[in-house]
Amino acid sequence: MNILLLIFIATMIDGLVALIGVFTLIFNPKVLNKIIYGLVAFSAGALFSGALLHMIPETLGKASSNMIFGLVIIGFAVFYLMERLLHWHHCHKDKCEVHSFSYLILFGDGIHNFIDGLIIAAGFAVGIPFGIITTLLIIGHEIPQELGDFGVLVYGGFKPKKALLYNYISQLTCVIGGFIGYLFSYSSQMFSTYLLPFAAGGFIYISASDLIPSLHTEKNVGKSMIAFVVFLTGVLLMAGLKFVLQ
Repeated sequence: MNILLLIFIATMIDGLVALIGVFTLIFNPKVLNKIIYGLVAFSAGALFSGALLHMIPETLGKASSNMIFGLVIIGFAVFYLMERLLHWHHCHKDKCEVHSFSYLILFGDGIHNFIDGLIIAAGFAVGIPFGIITTLLIIGHEIPQELGDFGVLVYGGFKPKKALLYNYISQLTCVIGGFIGYLFSYSSQMFSTYLLPFAAGGFIYISASDLIPSLHTEKNVGKSMIAFVVFLTGVLLMAGLKFVLQ
């Protein structure tokens, strides 16, 4: 199948994740918080191990190790700046302190999703299986984010339909990023080599500095241990995919 078509399908599926916010209107808030908590734990494990087991090893040997790990550090730092300067974040509850910055949240998410599109394109430039893994990693951390962001937008004053529409439009910048990433990937073979470790640094940041700290808000030891098992499930999934694809 044409790689550009695969990138388009992958980024469109990622865009549809924005509509998952409607489930916040269906589930009881306590049930929803449990679901989000589990999703956060799973995506934290998947993102962390996906970066270390798939994205970084894929680029080693194609450039110097100093360059690769330097880009990992840069990616970590850039994602930190995005969170600080653009108020881009992963909200995992219905009411966040930044709910008054609803439009800024959408703007920040738009930039974040555009970068996700670039990363998806870079993944497919490496190969179809790697592109699928990259897409799954991105969708994995988008689901809990979009559930939380929808709640923030509604709490910030948006009507549910308007919140869904605006969130979906913001998510579709991923498609634009995918197309531009495709053009760069096939005009320069080094594009994927440089972008993937950068993305790995960003994924490590999201997992270690955003998702995992949110798990520490749970005071119940039993629930925390369940979250740890779910976290390990995400790690084992990425490890299993690594074994299958070798």
